Amino acid sequence: MNLPDGFPHKAPAGYSYEVRSFKRNVVSIWLQHHASFSYTSDPVYTIWGFYDTKKECYIAPINHKRPGKVVDINDTRDFTAMQLNLNPLEHALYSSGR
Repeated sequence: MNLPDGFPHKAPAGYSYEVRSFKRNVVSIWLQHHASFSYTSDPVYTIWGFYDTKKECYIAPINHKRPGKVVDINDTRDFTAMQLNLNPLEHALYSSGR
């Protein structure tokens, strides 16, 4: 499976994206770590988020088994679709640094 059309992120150095079927109209997007780890020889993955192919929207993950709320793709980052929980001062500082 391929990333959805218009997916704006590029995988960070040492990572790649993988798309898997999740439910009938939803796919999960995973971030694969290409580093080697001492505790496993298996590939290590982190859930990035979900994409609803019918509604054409991105969904932040609650965990790898549960989609959360629909998010604006512009409010996501290369590593995750989870939203930052910032107070107004943090939000102003984060927004000015982008």
